[in-house]
Amino acid sequence: MHRLPDLTCDTHVHTRLCGHAVGDMEDYVQAAITRGLGRLTFLEHLEEGIDSPVVTWLTEADFDQYFLEGERLRRVYGEKIDIRLGVECGYNEEAVEALRRRLAARPWDAVGLSCHYLRTAPSRHLNLFSRRGENVEAAAREGSDRLLSRYFAHLAAAVTELGAGTALCHLDGALRHLPGLCLLHHHLEQIATVLDLVKQRGLFLEVNTSGIAIRGEPFPRRSILAMAVERGIPLQLASDAHKPEDVGRSFALAGELIRSLAPPC
Repeated sequence: MHRLPDLTCDTHVHTRLCGHAVGDMEDYVQAAITRGLGRLTFLEHLEEGIDSPVVTWLTEADFDQYFLEGERLRRVYGEKIDIRLGVECGYNEEAVEALRRRLAARPWDAVGLSCHYLRTAPSRHLNLFSRRGENVEAAAREGSDRLLSRYFAHLAAAVTELGAGTALCHLDGALRHLPGLCLLHHHLEQIATVLDLVKQRGLFLEVNTSGIAIRGEPFPRRSILAMAVERGIPLQLASDAHKPEDVGRSFALAGELIRSLAPPC
């Protein structure tokens, strides 16, 4: 029988350090304790070589602060909750070696692999996850079919080339704010390839519950989760919280969905 994810572990939260979330690390720890969680994993953004007018990731100085505060919080709250200091590494095909060096330089407890940016002009990268009007319009001009094909190819490359991952994040989350978005047959074939790579590399697949508020089901969607369950890929729950009150959100609903997909004994 497929092992169900632990509903008391939130494996993906962000803080004000990333520039697009609110609240300090301690606020998230306190929220997790209040919700009865046993483990909280911070997964702050690491990007390399991205040319964007809006910065959504941490600098090395930010990561120094992150680790110092994380160790302090472990001393204060360690008897109440397991606090883990991880990173969400965005794949950039132009900066693979730099990403490898930065991942190897720190003692991460978890490494989530993702891809938030694609170069769409000689001097600019497009944020595939942004709800800002100019980004949505730019994505529409580029075309969702082409962008999604590149996105899934980048996720496959992240799994095979970065070498330090523990989980794959946001499998079908790209362009989520683009109206009328749909996955075509060749996208589903690419997703199957990514899942096979995740299985081969022994990674977790993230079940990101932020999708329940955005579209009524998590990222990835039910049909893709069924593909993961069929392959025996281990799953982990992630709120992707950007504010403390969202820690552990909709975990019970996600657990019920995953349980419904598990084959009978």
